[in-house]
Amino acid sequence: MHRPSLIAAAVFGGLAVALGAFGAHGLQQITSDEKILHGYNTAVQYQMYHALALLGVGALTTYLSSRYSKWIYSCFVAGILLFSGSLYLLTFLKIQGSDAAKFAGPVTPVGGFFFIIGWVLLLVALLKKK
Repeated sequence: MHRPSLIAAAVFGGLAVALGAFGAHGLQQITSDEKILHGYNTAVQYQMYHALALLGVGALTTYLSSRYSKWIYSCFVAGILLFSGSLYLLTFLKIQGSDAAKFAGPVTPVGGFFFIIGWVLLLVALLKKK
């Protein structure tokens, strides 16, 4: 088992539940802007999806090479931090009416790219396994 993947899964999964609860109860008290709420919900969903993926990677390490497991883990963690993190930041900045939102927006696709690379690496690792 890849302990860092399992720990990251627990941390990011728990945070996704807490942030999702805030989005459902607290954030809707602050804003009714559908774009802001949608972006925030997308961040929570992708964080949870990839927390579960990290759980799977952690459990599959006896089956996958450790080299691939570490790269997949790194890509998923980077994706969560950059993709979901930038969407959380955008939510805060937009609510504040900050012009800095235009600088945080371009970070989101970079996080998405890391998600894609992580999934591609998982596929390659599974296909290479004899």
